[in-house]
Amino acid sequence: MENEIIININNPKQLEKLYRDNPSVFVHAFNAVYEEIKNLPAAQAWNERLNFTQENATWTNKNEIIFIVLAAFVGGLIAKVPGFFGLEYDVYLSKNIGFIVFPILSMYFIWKQKLAMTSFILAMTSFILPMILFIGSAIFINILPYNEQSSTFILSLIHLPIFLWSIMGYAFVGGDIKNSQKKIAFLKFNGNFIVMTALIFISGVLFTGITIALFELLKIDIKQFYFEQIAIWALAAIPMLSTYLVQNNPQLVNKISPTIARIFTPLVFITLLVFLAALMYTGKNIYNDRNFLLLFNALLIGVMAIILFSLTEVSKNASSKMNLIILFGLSLLTIIANAIALSAIAFRLSEFGISPNRLAVLGANLLMFVHLLFVSYGLIKNLKGKASIQDVEKEIALFIPAYAVWAAFVTFAIPFIFKFV
Repeated sequence: MENEIIININNPKQLEKLYRDNPSVFVHAFNAVYEEIKNLPAAQAWNERLNFTQENATWTNKNEIIFIVLAAFVGGLIAKVPGFFGLEYDVYLSKNIGFIVFPILSMYFIWKQKLAMTSFILAMTSFILPMILFIGSAIFINILPYNEQSSTFILSLIHLPIFLWSIMGYAFVGGDIKNSQKKIAFLKFNGNFIVMTALIFISGVLFTGITIALFELLKIDIKQFYFEQIAIWALAAIPMLSTYLVQNNPQLVNKISPTIARIFTPLVFITLLVFLAALMYTGKNIYNDRNFLLLFNALLIGVMAIILFSLTEVSKNASSKMNLIILFGLSLLTIIANAIALSAIAFRLSEFGISPNRLAVLGANLLMFVHLLFVSYGLIKNLKGKASIQDVEKEIALFIPAYAVWAAFVTFAIPFIFKFV
């Protein structure tokens, strides 16, 4: 390999072929002969490509670090409210868990972009409006009587975090909701955020286990103190820490997220294909099985999220046509599954009439169905060479505000429409 590298150092095509045939062997061989050819521009370029080292995670901005610490502290205070006022944790967190995360992150994005320090109009739209929506949402959900038997109450609890997430997205794009690139950047941030949060959480779980075990060796039981006084503050701080790392050190997850997308997309495609085949083979009647229909819709939402995340990542590897074909196949399967779900919902509406749950599920499924049609059409055009990946991304970004509007409708309007049943 060393001789081939030296011979072909000025033959870019052959060097690239050697590298792609066996990257690890190529890197080892190149480093072995680099001293002999280091004066050649082509060798210098390859050396930078193969041995470039990303900077470590940066923590140099003191003002930003202070902001992160204060924001994490505020998140911890919100999480600790039940302990301060003697409230039930389950009841409080079911209503307010979204407020531990989304308002804090929104303030970070607004502060980061210094949106509130420009004109009054921009401050109104990008700073004051999100804060009004957060405060109004908090008041609304907390004055609702806690009733586990109320369908509208449960729907509000489920859809409120989605609405709060959309407000955070509004802050992320600086109020520029017509900018497709910013909206796609927001979706990519969410993928990276999930990866980073999962890594920090797993590390925290391991640290917690080790800490408790060490004190148990001393016959000291610190579980209650640890979870009440340390873990809850740490959990509240994780979203803020994850956001800071993703925003300031994108190299930490830039390679992980696309890799996860490439691995799980074909796995999800195969799983959904086998599931639909098994559904037809077993003759399962989803029309009269309410619980199965709910799980089926949860599956669709998960697959839809994977499709959108994978499509936002495919632009980093746009040369791989196979990824696009698999995504197109997954979109078609999801459209079929969505059509089955819609037919089941329509059947239940005709048989049992309208209800809060049926209306909420119908709207969400229709929205996903139309969205998938747009995305699939964009993928077809891309595979035919009539559209770019960026055009497909615009189709993805187009529907983000629609999900926010529907989440707001279900959270705030449906309880009144159905008189809080």
